[in-house]
Amino acid sequence: MKVSTKFFGELEVQDKDIVFFEDGIPGFKEHSRYALIHDGESDFSYLQSVDTQNICFILVPPAVIIGNYDIEVSEDTVEKLEIEKEEYVSLYTILTIPEDINNMTANLKAPIVINMKNNKGKQEILDDDRYEIRHKVIKEADASC
Repeated sequence: MKVSTKFFGELEVQDKDIVFFEDGIPGFKEHSRYALIHDGESDFSYLQSVDTQNICFILVPPAVIIGNYDIEVSEDTVEKLEIEKEEYVSLYTILTIPEDINNMTANLKAPIVINMKNNKGKQEILDDDRYEIRHKVIKEADASC
């Protein structure tokens, strides 16, 4: 299927790359189908709405931001996504990249959980105080280099 994207123009997307979010993503409830586009040259991936060109989330695996990211996915999410084995699950965090890239943040409090076996996804909102909604990606010491 051809998908008009925000960053890449028109792309041919295979059905296996379409992720279904039954409940949408918070703030985007009416959008349930997204193409998961991997950037083969970096850790970035893109979650592009199949139906609306201007809706695209930039993703990275949380371990890229903090190496010891350790969460427990809720039973509700396990059931909703029909997760049978942990190895079928891919986790991503949504990045917010403002004009000044030094202020880039990652939403570690609400990761995107995808069952790669059946392409069902959900944004899991964690009840865990270790993680922030706006975790600063580039620390001040790194920004001065």
